[in-house]
Amino acid sequence: MLHVGFMSSLFLSRLADQILLFLVPLVIFQITADAALSGFAFFVETLPRFIAFPICGILTDFYSPYRLLMRSQLTRFFAVLLTSLGYYCYPSVYWLVAVAAVVGVLTTQGMMAREAILPLVFKHIRFEKVLAHTQMVDQVATVLGPLVAALLLAIGQWQFVLVVVAVLFLSADISLHVWLSKLRPHWSKLTTDSLNITKSLKQAGLNILQLPNLLAVIWLAFAVNLIVGVLLATSVAIYTGGLGQSQNSYALLQALGAVATVLILLYIARTVLTLTVLGATSFVALCAGGLITALSDNAWVYMLGFLLIVGFDKMFNVFLRSLRKQIIPAKDFGKTTGLIVLFNNISQPLAGLAVALYASVYAVQSVVLAVVAVAILIGVLVFMVLWGRRGSF
Repeated sequence: MLHVGFMSSLFLSRLADQILLFLVPLVIFQITADAALSGFAFFVETLPRFIAFPICGILTDFYSPYRLLMRSQLTRFFAVLLTSLGYYCYPSVYWLVAVAAVVGVLTTQGMMAREAILPLVFKHIRFEKVLAHTQMVDQVATVLGPLVAALLLAIGQWQFVLVVVAVLFLSADISLHVWLSKLRPHWSKLTTDSLNITKSLKQAGLNILQLPNLLAVIWLAFAVNLIVGVLLATSVAIYTGGLGQSQNSYALLQALGAVATVLILLYIARTVLTLTVLGATSFVALCAGGLITALSDNAWVYMLGFLLIVGFDKMFNVFLRSLRKQIIPAKDFGKTTGLIVLFNNISQPLAGLAVALYASVYAVQSVVLAVVAVAILIGVLVFMVLWGRRGSF
């Protein structure tokens, strides 16, 4: 049985993060009626999360991931609480923009710390099972975040919601402390080198180029995130606009996506599959889902493609994280993983940029088809290279 305290901390922290991610752009738009400023707030929330991955990964190689995780959660509590007090003293929406950026970076540090903790604590449990369970907890919190935020806004002002977010971060930290007090884990520094950011980034780059199959899987993940990114950028426009479905139907589609994700993760947790099967199956399903969403003119068919992408994206994530654990040396795990995650996620905003640039010239689904075709081409080339080496994941 996986550790309840660890999972509770993950759930509470992720729930608080998702509530804040939903809340900040919405509140800024309500206060200012400025869509551009609201969009800027979302940009400020999300960009630091990606940029911080390499540095946060490096820190997990040199400092205790348990301590980094605790400090990340406690600092988020104080940041959100101080924002509430700051806005009360000097009302300005830029308090919200600032806290969005700070919490985004600290969330990345928490994610990287948990990534380093998993193989240390759950070493006697099949790693794919561990990842499946942690991703189920993460997925439930991700789905509940906006719903809880909407409910809290219905019964109180947004300042009240901020206080609830702060309490959730504090509760996550308390849960982690209780878990650690019972587990009393030991962490040994894996390197005697002193902290050097430039040297660490250089070593991470060398690992990506030299370790077997690592570059191939980065390209596969890049392709997958193209498909996921173009889905996120177009699903509302296609489903409610082109296919004429209601907002309630779109909400149902999102809920079904969450259900599909949980079912696939439950299957992975209970079934032993090789990494090759996990990677190939998920990539093929994602490509099929991308083609269906690009070509369908029927809401039910589009739903099938949507569910394939949303559900099997998590299977691919289990494959990706399991492979990283096998390939990357423990002493370089943080720095290399952080750089990989940055590379992997670049393709999502690129997909959104493609939609922004070409959707006004071509039909939205034509742009989706073009992006999916690029992703499929990348995947085919990667698999051809692997087969040429007579290798597999």
